[in-house]
Amino acid sequence: MASYIGLLRKDDDSDFSVDFPDFPGCVTAGSSLDIARQRALEALQFHIDGMVEDDADIPAPSSLAAIMGDGANRDAVAILVDVPERHPRSVRVNVMLPRDLVQAIDRATGNRSRFLAEAAREKLRVGL
Repeated sequence: MASYIGLLRKDDDSDFSVDFPDFPGCVTAGSSLDIARQRALEALQFHIDGMVEDDADIPAPSSLAAIMGDGANRDAVAILVDVPERHPRSVRVNVMLPRDLVQAIDRATGNRSRFLAEAAREKLRVGL
């Protein structure tokens, strides 16, 4: 799990907003503090998922001192947003399997890749 700093801001005539210095352009808002915090996690996870799909590097979390040392951030309140680790990137592989085995797999599942990945994880847990 990675923890990133979000900057919570509130103007008198607006909702609560949260932005992430480590992820420029990742911004969300909510009418209450609780909603803004909930949406902060959703926005950050969505942003990171998009970066993973684009094969972009995910930055390491910046320190609180580095973020709050920027004068533009001094009016904000720092909040910590914990992002659960998702599955690592998938890699396409070509494998050759007997036709009857592929047919049996297809009868057992609607997702051949997931089935084979789960079978491999189970086999690795039990031992070769």
